[in-house]
Amino acid sequence: MYIKKIIIAVAILGAIAFGIFGYYIYNSIFSSNTSFEAKEEVVYIPSDATFQTVIDSLRPLVKDLSSFSMVAEKKGYAANVRPGRYFLKKGMNNNELVNTLRSGNRPVKVIFNNQERLENLAGRISEQIEADSVSLLRSFKDSSFLAKNEFSDPTALGMYIPNQYEFYWNTSAEEFRSRMKKEYDRFWNEKRLKKAEEIGLSPKEVITMASIVQKETAKVDERPKVAGVYMNRYKNGWKLDADPTVIYAIKETTGNFDTIIKRVLYKDLELDSPYNTYKYRQIPPGPIWMPDISSIDAVLNYENHDFYYFVADVENFGYHKFAKTLAQHNRNKQEYVRWINKQGIKR
Repeated sequence: MYIKKIIIAVAILGAIAFGIFGYYIYNSIFSSNTSFEAKEEVVYIPSDATFQTVIDSLRPLVKDLSSFSMVAEKKGYAANVRPGRYFLKKGMNNNELVNTLRSGNRPVKVIFNNQERLENLAGRISEQIEADSVSLLRSFKDSSFLAKNEFSDPTALGMYIPNQYEFYWNTSAEEFRSRMKKEYDRFWNEKRLKKAEEIGLSPKEVITMASIVQKETAKVDERPKVAGVYMNRYKNGWKLDADPTVIYAIKETTGNFDTIIKRVLYKDLELDSPYNTYKYRQIPPGPIWMPDISSIDAVLNYENHDFYYFVADVENFGYHKFAKTLAQHNRNKQEYVRWINKQGIKR
């Protein structure tokens, strides 16, 4: 009888212990283990991450790291860390956290435009994916890649068509570059290639011309008209005489791209640079800016007209006054010069 009571007591204690252990296991797996108040938090796991890196990244977001580690070990995640960008939701339990980190890597929306040089582009992209600006710039300027794809240092910026794209956060510099080449080829479809041929420009020349058009006017609806002026000059063998190319030439020659130049002086027009379209007749060796798609299409579909000149319209800011003759242009220009002098803009 006594032995029977002992056996029953041990069984009860065992059941209690098993219940407590089961409760602990259940809580470890299925109870909420997040410590943030926002609905969602993002965690970045780099490509060379170890499980300890994951733990350090989760430290401010998870209440009980020991229970998370236990579940991660049991589910095999600790030995198979996956890099990427992951979204953690408030109230997630350890099971959900591990499952998310194993398979929840979401694409990143990468957006870029209005970059002046490859250096600027590399900096912009490095803010959005794991690859740093140094590795990105190195891949952008890789001479073997450029030669293989018929680009050069001056034309390389034109390969990157500004838009919104989806990438995984842990995309490498080389993977990003290769994807952009595919997007470039996709952009230059049969229709655009045919239009470029019809106006007598190569795709690279179209992009360079578009970069000038974009720097001349921020108004999308005016770009085909401005493009028409430059195409009139180009087709008639004139120099393009584009102020933005002179500004770029100054920056490129001095190496100071942080310089802000609001006014081109007569002495600047003598600068010996292939980008100076007041000195050289040909289209510059490459884009002076990253043109929007609207600017590229404005060149491909430029407006047919008889205008050869234009100057900023001081009565309709952002737009320009166009002229067919030099005499008419000089009258418009005098009005602009009076206005700019009044503003005290000397450089």
